[in-house]
Amino acid sequence: MKPTKIIHIALGSNKGQKLQHLQLAIDAVFKRVGVVKKISKVYKTPALGFNGDDFYNACITVETELKPKRVLKILQEIEKELGRKPKTSNAYESREIDLDILFFEDEIIEEKNLTIPHLELHKRKFVLQPLTDIAIDFKHPILNKSMETLRLGCEDDSEIEALEVCLKNPTSAYVFHNHNYIAIEGNIGAGKTSLANKISRDFNAKLILERFADNPFLPKFYKEPDRYAFTLEMSFLADRYQQISDDLSQLDLFRDFMVSDYDVFKSLIFSKITLPEDEFRLYRKLFYQVYKDIAKPDLYVYLYQNTERLQANIKKRGRNYEKDIKDDYLEKINAGYLEFLKSQQEMNVKIIDISDKDFVKSREDYLWLLNEINS
Repeated sequence: MKPTKIIHIALGSNKGQKLQHLQLAIDAVFKRVGVVKKISKVYKTPALGFNGDDFYNACITVETELKPKRVLKILQEIEKELGRKPKTSNAYESREIDLDILFFEDEIIEEKNLTIPHLELHKRKFVLQPLTDIAIDFKHPILNKSMETLRLGCEDDSEIEALEVCLKNPTSAYVFHNHNYIAIEGNIGAGKTSLANKISRDFNAKLILERFADNPFLPKFYKEPDRYAFTLEMSFLADRYQQISDDLSQLDLFRDFMVSDYDVFKSLIFSKITLPEDEFRLYRKLFYQVYKDIAKPDLYVYLYQNTERLQANIKKRGRNYEKDIKDDYLEKINAGYLEFLKSQQEMNVKIIDISDKDFVKSREDYLWLLNEINS
């Protein structure tokens, strides 16, 4: 996954449906920039530097994978789409929406069309007041003062009024928190770990990742499958049982739910493919003794990708022990999953075809996938 940065953005409107403009801007930022983590109260302040209607102002905290210049370009596009016209002079004027990057974590940028931190923010009460709502302890990387300190020392004496309205966070449309435990499953290279990571980050979930990379038998199995199949499957079962039992039993009061990139039943699916019939019968008996004691996910998401896409993903991640995986092996795994899922009448299952999507690179595809899961 790409690294993310926490940024703060100021929003203002003093023309037309001001509250609606703020909400539409937040929705657009969520769709195109990143997840909205915090939203301040809305404040009414007088127009400064020109005669015009009062402004509605707010600030938001956003987590993004994008670079500063890309964020700036998107914010300018959003302003234009919401009706803001290009300035006809250097004078201040009324506008449907005004979007400014205040901070990009603690980066300091001084370029022709982009200066971060925003040059005037420490002089403006209509910025500092909502910013204090969401980042009271954040320190200005140049002035080395917290937002609270800057607000208390601000010489701007203009009136500011907190309004009895709330802007809606677009993340509230997704009801992941209605579940206690969500399992993301899929074939080798389907993207289950990437999706579990993104959901955990964006929706405050406890993340449970399979520790497959620590299994010493996996590289040996890919070289000599007949020799190491049973040993591999038994070690996977023991590891998965121990890990999922430990993780599911440890409550995290600061997280809303749990999301994992595997379900223990995958052990039976893979073993059916890799083991000869007599060994599989023995393994199945042992498996069900273990499986009956494990908590089941209340939402099971299966990411389907066609074999061609799976092979491309496997090649892209470059694990030496996976380079010789055959198409028919992947197809058998997929068939095993689908057979299992179709037999689970009491399980809440979502099978989603993402063969023509790239939710890691495309935020549009990622949001499409979230909507499919929540539909």
